[in-house]
Amino acid sequence: MKHIRNFCIIAHIDHGKSTLADRLIQSCGGVSRREFRDQMLDAMDIERERGITIKSNTITLTYRAADGEEYLLNLIDTPGHVDFSHEVRRSLMACEGALIVIDASQGVEAQTVANLYLAMDNNLVLLPVINKIDLPSADVDRVCEEIDADLGLDPFEAVPVSAKTGVGIEEVLTGIVEKLPSPQGDPDAPLKALVFDAHFDAYRGVILQCRVMDGTLKAGDRIHFMHSNRDHRVDELGYNQLKLNPRDQLSAGEVGYIVAGIKSVREIEIGDTITLLDRQATEPIPGYQEAKQVVFSSIYPMSTDQYPDLTKALDKLAINDAALTYEKDSSAALGFGFRCGFLGLLHLDVIQERLQREFDIGLVISAPSVQYKLALKDGKNIDVDNPGYWPDPSQIDSASEPYIRASILTPELHVGPVMELCREHRAENPTMNYLSAGRVEVVSEMPLGEVLFDFYGKLKTITRGYGSFDYVPIDYRKTDVVKVDILVNKEPVDTLSYLVHRDKARVRALHYCEQLAEAIPRHQFKIPIQGAIGGTIIARSTIQPYRKDVTAKLYGGDVTRKNKLLDKQKKGKAKMKLFGRVNIPQKAFVSVLRADRD
Repeated sequence: MKHIRNFCIIAHIDHGKSTLADRLIQSCGGVSRREFRDQMLDAMDIERERGITIKSNTITLTYRAADGEEYLLNLIDTPGHVDFSHEVRRSLMACEGALIVIDASQGVEAQTVANLYLAMDNNLVLLPVINKIDLPSADVDRVCEEIDADLGLDPFEAVPVSAKTGVGIEEVLTGIVEKLPSPQGDPDAPLKALVFDAHFDAYRGVILQCRVMDGTLKAGDRIHFMHSNRDHRVDELGYNQLKLNPRDQLSAGEVGYIVAGIKSVREIEIGDTITLLDRQATEPIPGYQEAKQVVFSSIYPMSTDQYPDLTKALDKLAINDAALTYEKDSSAALGFGFRCGFLGLLHLDVIQERLQREFDIGLVISAPSVQYKLALKDGKNIDVDNPGYWPDPSQIDSASEPYIRASILTPELHVGPVMELCREHRAENPTMNYLSAGRVEVVSEMPLGEVLFDFYGKLKTITRGYGSFDYVPIDYRKTDVVKVDILVNKEPVDTLSYLVHRDKARVRALHYCEQLAEAIPRHQFKIPIQGAIGGTIIARSTIQPYRKDVTAKLYGGDVTRKNKLLDKQKKGKAKMKLFGRVNIPQKAFVSVLRADRD
């Protein structure tokens, strides 16, 4: 075990984790020059196009050190975006050390600090790596000061590298071998293996990524999952070396894959502990946490005849993505669909794009919402994330919404606008920490629902792209939440209803009404579009009717002839308004529901 190193790469988004992983793979001979491509460990097209990592990926590399010793390096490349921090948490549980990558031009950012705390919670040894030193704007000395002040790590241990050009990669490999610890464990103890990731293969079923803590696992062994309480037989196991490399066994300290005939990711729980069926461990590996969905949205097909296709598509996506939850939903205006739970807005965006790209399904997505906790007057407590299930206000005793602790890192120049932005989004208890010359951390507590729509985009605008944002859920607090109904020709449209704090209700209702007034075509009668809380109208727009000139055919005579025709037309308009139906085109839903997210 002293020749094994298990480590992951953690950083803020876009600080060069995947590029550094590419150079490490090339330096260790993990891929031939002919087979190499950028972002080797990013398998999805969306990851490669956007330049982000969505799923953690692992690879086993063989490295020969300067002293001639051969080491087995198990590398895990993790996502940098806050939505996928559960992937980082699981990966950290499988490691003894981590490379914490910092951009030489941007310095320490919000997610860098968040990942540092996650690593410290798991007692990992950290090796700082300063990346992108080849950029003209790189300032290594300033970043070393930030590593000392913000992260509390030794700046003299930091390895300056350029993952793009390959400068300093050999020093990183030497640092991994010399600074990061080897794993501990007893190969003869009862088996304990951590499932830290999984993906679905159409021919072999679920392939588990595991770290063996204690014991030894061989092909043919009967295994038991301690959390999900299921039993399976191991068909194959081995190392991940871009391709699956079968082995006879996996022992304590090693990381590899297991194929056990599991048909769906739903059958197992990521973070579960595997043990032998006939020689079970006494307790599971501590630290297991389920991924928690925080954003909820309804998804409907553009065309109702695509509903079966959407059902199959979500089933296939859920096989690979255990964090996606969905249940059947329906709307009078849009037909059948699904109410889905996501880890954040980026997760929602990725799922939406995969549905449209991989399965060619046109979608309408409702405005995202969070989960509220309600205490009813009859003593019951319920959770509601869908406006359709909001009870009558007279039955509600109190409502609570989820709060987060938001951390915003910004240049000192933009502190004023950032504080104003936080105030607009109902932030509480704001504090400022001066991290280094010209850099400030603004920490405040605010409702999660306030950051769902335009918060991140506005932050990037007012800080000219230099602001970074991270958050952690903290608790639920009492709030004044109302359900706003959108009425078209005095009929409520269930899909457009939303839950919002009372102070923000009118502004959003006005926005919805104006968008609908532009998108719905004119009819032969006047169409009022209203936003209402219960029976109180809080916003209104009107679509004016077409008007036929019924007096054009008159060529003379008394004025009573003209009035008679106008009165007849007026009665017809009133009757039409009473019985006429307003056809709301699909683009109207799209324009309204996406306007807050754009």
